[in-house]
Amino acid sequence: MSDKNTEQAPEADTKAGPDVPPDRISVNPRHEHFDGEKLQRGIGIRFKGTERTNIEEYCISEGWVRVQAGKTLDRKGQPLTIKLKGPVEAWYEDLGDEPPIAKA
Repeated sequence: MSDKNTEQAPEADTKAGPDVPPDRISVNPRHEHFDGEKLQRGIGIRFKGTERTNIEEYCISEGWVRVQAGKTLDRKGQPLTIKLKGPVEAWYEDLGDEPPIAKA
């Protein structure tokens, strides 16, 4: 049974992959959820009903975004971020006026 589950998961990802952004992505190249190819397409993000352009990372299924906390840096020289919770929606900006929207 586990073989069937592992076979179905990639099919679901490939069907949603080209038109819908991933559930979680980060703009930091050091982060494990960074994907430069998907970020270059341009991802629009709506958080709590407002389009935002200052999002560092988001997770649609868990309902949160990370934004930079001013100009503050951590001890490694990376921007300090804070997590805000609420409804998150994401879409690819290169798909025109009415793209498919990923939301929880």
